[in-house]
Amino acid sequence: MHIPSPFDLTGKRALVTGSSRGLGRAMAVAPAQAGASIVLNARDNVALGAAAQELAATGANVKAVAFDVTSRDSVGDAISYIEDEIGPIDILVNNAGMQFRSSLEAFPPEKFDRVIATNLTSVFNVSQPVARHMIARGAGKIINICSLLAELSRPSIAPYAATKAAVANLTRGMAVDWAKHGLNVNGIAPGYFATEMNDALLKDDKFNARIESRTPMARWGQPEELGGALVFLASDAALRQRTYPLC
Repeated sequence: MHIPSPFDLTGKRALVTGSSRGLGRAMAVAPAQAGASIVLNARDNVALGAAAQELAATGANVKAVAFDVTSRDSVGDAISYIEDEIGPIDILVNNAGMQFRSSLEAFPPEKFDRVIATNLTSVFNVSQPVARHMIARGAGKIINICSLLAELSRPSIAPYAATKAAVANLTRGMAVDWAKHGLNVNGIAPGYFATEMNDALLKDDKFNARIESRTPMARWGQPEELGGALVFLASDAALRQRTYPLC
């Protein structure tokens, strides 16, 4: 007798924001490998198209929808288009994010606003319209990409750390508000991963030595290593993980 795997995502559709590169691209590959249809998102049409072509070449069912997660109008139009023309969003991965490094006394206010909008406000902008559709269907998975820096900070990244701490608590609030509607909301809080966002740190020998000395495996994480956690939280295997989100 064939027993379906609780990790099988066949028949599900996942929207992954900020998925043209880095962690976002890995977050799209993992559910695709588990059988899900994927909707990629980014603002850069060229990078988005290249990512979609690469993922489609593996046999995945993939669509690309360019929209700006910091613009409520752009998000609203995009979510309506996806739901009406592509199909229902069963899984939402809020991954879009940015970093800008500077001491706080010199931090440009416009950069502060942009970090807040991209890392924090976007999670609300995208989650609210997606959740309304999920609530109407009585089911849905939302996974927010938080950060180890939700619990600590280091020089030059205080605004980024603040946004990730806020996303962690927003995740808890979503879980509490929407559990009664059948939604399963969790977060993943990565540490230091080798991505384009961390390129400057990867090239810093002193910082690399610090990471390697403080990490049990003595190396940076690789984006694909988060895939298992994402698939678990997106699957039926995590249906009962509603009370304490993982960030």
